Amino acid sequence: MRTIQFREAIAEAMSEEMRRDNSVYLMGEEVAEYNGAYKASKGMLEEFGEKRVIDTPISEAGFSGIGVGSTMTGARPIIEYMTFNFALVGIDQIINNAAKIRQMSGGQFPCPIVFRGPTASAGQLGATHSQAFDNWYSNTPGLKVVVPSNPYDAKGLLKSAIRDNDPVIFMESEQMYGDKGEVPDGEYIIPIGVSDIKRSGKDVTIVSYGKIIKEAYKAADKLIDESIDCEIIDLRTLRPMDHESIFESVKKTNRLVILEESWPFGNISTEITYQVQNQIFDYLDAPIEKINTADTPAPYSPILLKEWLPNYEDVIKSVKKVIYHNT
Repeated sequence: MRTIQFREAIAEAMSEEMRRDNSVYLMGEEVAEYNGAYKASKGMLEEFGEKRVIDTPISEAGFSGIGVGSTMTGARPIIEYMTFNFALVGIDQIINNAAKIRQMSGGQFPCPIVFRGPTASAGQLGATHSQAFDNWYSNTPGLKVVVPSNPYDAKGLLKSAIRDNDPVIFMESEQMYGDKGEVPDGEYIIPIGVSDIKRSGKDVTIVSYGKIIKEAYKAADKLIDESIDCEIIDLRTLRPMDHESIFESVKKTNRLVILEESWPFGNISTEITYQVQNQIFDYLDAPIEKINTADTPAPYSPILLKEWLPNYEDVIKSVKKVIYHNT
């Protein structure tokens, strides 16, 4: 297997699907001449030409709407946002058009479109450029929401997203584009709606997704030195969510910690907490712990930002809390 960067995995997925299907095209800010703001479309303009790799003005509402409209004529667009913070300008097109058009047309118009780009914090970018929108879009019927954490998953899931006949929100991270991982040479896809056990364990289940899952890995590595064995589940897809994999893990470990880079109110970890206590309450030997960012806009100061974001030390504390480990 090759080792490639996350951005290369994204570019490969898009390019392979564009070669396979002439109805697929890429549109967004700086995707063509500049090879993508994060170089995730490098070389694609040269291969596919300006009719299929399209630079847009700074008008997210405009090119989001064009993308949705083009699905009604048989196209399968990939719409790239430089950041999902900018998708707020086009959110009406995503939620009121893309997510609803199949139902509102009585099934006459599917909407095979992928909206992709980075979400959540990426260092000192300030409060308006550091927001996680995973749970916002996951709250919308008609949308599928995918958040990969590594190059292998990113490529396989993006290929599935492009082939899907429903709109897919595909969320990445500016801080993951340079991450390296093993990716096969040949064709493969990963089905949407299936989580993955990244690490097996017997003492506690940790559920996470996206770039913040790295903190769970760090915590698990340190906890094993104290004979605490963590099982780590990468959700990969938030909607539809693979609840059964979480349930089966918690039935084994009897304890659950959820790590999520989002504000603490009304988020993915809250939904998981409800589902677990509602479906398998009797298997729990401790209250569920969820770890989120501080309940404030993201700070600019690096000192404050470090305190604002969850980290592996927070995970260690929560794990020890649910196993009643005195520290």
